[in-house]
Amino acid sequence: MRQLEEEMRAFKQRFFKTDKVILHSRDIRKCQDAFQILFDLRLKEKFYHELNDVIKKTTFHIIGAGIHKEEHVKRYGRGAKDPYALSLSFIIERLVFCLDRLHPDSTVAIAVEERGKKEDRLLLAHFNSTMDRGTYYVSADRLKKKIIQFDFFSKRDNIIGLQLADLCAYPLARYILAPEVPYIPFQIIKDKLYCSEAGEFMGWGLKLFP
Repeated sequence: MRQLEEEMRAFKQRFFKTDKVILHSRDIRKCQDAFQILFDLRLKEKFYHELNDVIKKTTFHIIGAGIHKEEHVKRYGRGAKDPYALSLSFIIERLVFCLDRLHPDSTVAIAVEERGKKEDRLLLAHFNSTMDRGTYYVSADRLKKKIIQFDFFSKRDNIIGLQLADLCAYPLARYILAPEVPYIPFQIIKDKLYCSEAGEFMGWGLKLFP
């Protein structure tokens, strides 16, 4: 992570002359705020090339979850759970599976980007409940041995890990919605998805529900 932080800071300095700029996927795609420089197409090409290069050579695992909201509500009605909380449960389960298999002696701290006081309060309550009760596949004791911290951060805190997660989220969403459509950013991160020994990432590093 230290190497990633150093390379991301250097990347920001090259393009913005400061490392305070927050790499936010939507702002980049819309060329908003600091990313108005990307209206210069030659600079935009260089920006994406160097950003993709940083991501490709960094070692990390992606675990994501996608909820088809309409199908979820249609199938479960009033019993449908909050998609954000449900996604957190799926990700936590697979995070434990990943650690047990690849890094059995490791523990993890979870960082979450703030969304709003009400939303954050509800998500924290769901996390605490999950840690107390466990999930269908992972016991509470097993969760507590692996997950040692859960904190919220503002986008302004300039957390590189959260920015990397945001940059990966949109390509994952594009793949979920249209897996048959080629999309270069997804190809960049595809090999980062946690997968089985056979190389299968669906159900491993990427959970879709229902």
